[in-house]
Amino acid sequence: MRKMKTLKKNYEFQNVLNKGKFYIGKQITIYIMPNRKEANYIGIAISSKAYHAVKRNEIKRKIRESYRLLAKELRQGYHIVFLWNKKVPIEQLDFHIISQDMKSIFSKAGMLI
Repeated sequence: MRKMKTLKKNYEFQNVLNKGKFYIGKQITIYIMPNRKEANYIGIAISSKAYHAVKRNEIKRKIRESYRLLAKELRQGYHIVFLWNKKVPIEQLDFHIISQDMKSIFSKAGMLI
């Protein structure tokens, strides 16, 4: 199993959020910015005011898994930050909707191969 490369520092997230292009889906928003590397680096941000830790971690797991399934079809060389739409109730959290959002957003952004 290949490990995903992730954004860890606050300044990395801020850089992508300030300079990257954003695309809005039903449940997630994705910020995309090119980097000068040959791999995609991902970051997931969910407001701690939205839900408790267990629910936030559940959302992160579903986003990570959706990305993992799509990763082979994506162009490389980007920083990608996923944001959860906190207006969406946790009861509507659905893996398939997240996957559809991701696929449609990446196709809009021209990242699908």
